[in-house]
Amino acid sequence: MTEKLFPAAVLEGALADRDAWRADGCPVAAALGVVGTRSALLIMREAFYGTTRFDEFAARVGITEAVAAARLRELTEAGLLQRVPYQEPGRRTRHEYQLTEMGSDLFPAVLALFQWGDKYLSPPPGAPLVMRHHDCGEPVHVSVTCEKGHDVPLAEVGVAARPRPAAPRNLSE
Repeated sequence: MTEKLFPAAVLEGALADRDAWRADGCPVAAALGVVGTRSALLIMREAFYGTTRFDEFAARVGITEAVAAARLRELTEAGLLQRVPYQEPGRRTRHEYQLTEMGSDLFPAVLALFQWGDKYLSPPPGAPLVMRHHDCGEPVHVSVTCEKGHDVPLAEVGVAARPRPAAPRNLSE
């Protein structure tokens, strides 16, 4: 028998019986629907690093212009990036891509993937980049905390069903 190295999150209440429910409307599935391709996540990585121009995205991510156009369109339609017009002197108007609030809020997830990849997939001595706090210079990392600021180990994460708001009543009935 294999010993569990890490306990899983604890399913609580109605979720405890895993055969009684399906993960319909799962936020993880919804997020992957938007950024679930390698090129989409790498474009977002580049946006976090300051890339804004179409040709820079394609070159830095190492994808064709067709793939870059498709991913940038999808990320813009999803609300993670916005197209902003610019014009260089003597040139036609073009667009650059800037992060939206929604796009910026994805950064902790990308940083978590960076941390995980550095720990488990990068050859020693690790990734060539280090994410640091600009003010003090110390490395930054993603952690799981509760609303009160406590660090929460995976074994102490409880997953409970959130009651859905009642559907509005039709007052004309």
